[in-house]
Amino acid sequence: MRIGCLQFAAQVGDVDNNLDRADEVLSKASQDDLDSLDLMVLPELAFTGYNFKSLQHIFPFLEPTGSGISSLWARTTALKYNCQLAVGYPEKVDVAGQWPASPEYYNSAIIVNNEGETVANYRKHFLYYTDETWALEGRSGFFAQKIPGLGRTALGICMDINPYRFEAPWNAFEFGFHVLKVQANIVIVSMAWLSREEPGLFSQRSDEPDLESLVYWVQRLEPVIEAKKEDEVIVVFCNRAGTEDDAVYSGTSAVIGVRNGEVLVYGMLGRGVEELLVVDTDEQPFSRLIQ
Repeated sequence: MRIGCLQFAAQVGDVDNNLDRADEVLSKASQDDLDSLDLMVLPELAFTGYNFKSLQHIFPFLEPTGSGISSLWARTTALKYNCQLAVGYPEKVDVAGQWPASPEYYNSAIIVNNEGETVANYRKHFLYYTDETWALEGRSGFFAQKIPGLGRTALGICMDINPYRFEAPWNAFEFGFHVLKVQANIVIVSMAWLSREEPGLFSQRSDEPDLESLVYWVQRLEPVIEAKKEDEVIVVFCNRAGTEDDAVYSGTSAVIGVRNGEVLVYGMLGRGVEELLVVDTDEQPFSRLIQ
């Protein structure tokens, strides 16, 4: 499978420039790479930015379910490159038909197929404290669905891979066990993952991956690794780069495979790079993270 991760540095609330920034990154990618993609993945809240402080702050940027600017861009781009596409967006649910009802807002991700049709709309299940200022927990649990062209697909958004509210035991591995239970062959994780490094130090090494973050993501998949299954599970970590106020994002988008207890790395980006990572999981990985 040919997979692309579109890593770029969105700015909170600057939707038009964020759209332009994503298009600019794509314009610099190889046309052959773009034309051969099966799947393109974008970060969490890709075009609105992430670091909103309140519901009032994010409210002007909320998008109707599957029909806002993020969904439109996804459909247009999926049709253009004949690929499936996953992108994160802030969802506003139309509850008019359920009156009286309280408003519903979610940190969501949509998947559209190569014909521009919506095949999935997932609402983040485990919220980070930044999400809790405006979003509700997705009530349907973690996502799993058989999607034509992708297979058995699991989809998570950033905090989903952590212990619930950082209160559950480390070894609860809620998302990891979910992946195992649904027998997913591909796992998509759309992210706005923060770095723990100081901004100055981080920017000096922007071309290098943040291996601390990558190793942590892999550790959260321990049940999948320990199952030592022969059938490979492909995992796509698509993170954003850059900074928003005091938030520094760790980039390091990566595509890995888990097979027979090994973690195979097909490709990864630097922590501050704005680029389309393209890998072919039918080719040999360039390294092994765990052996």
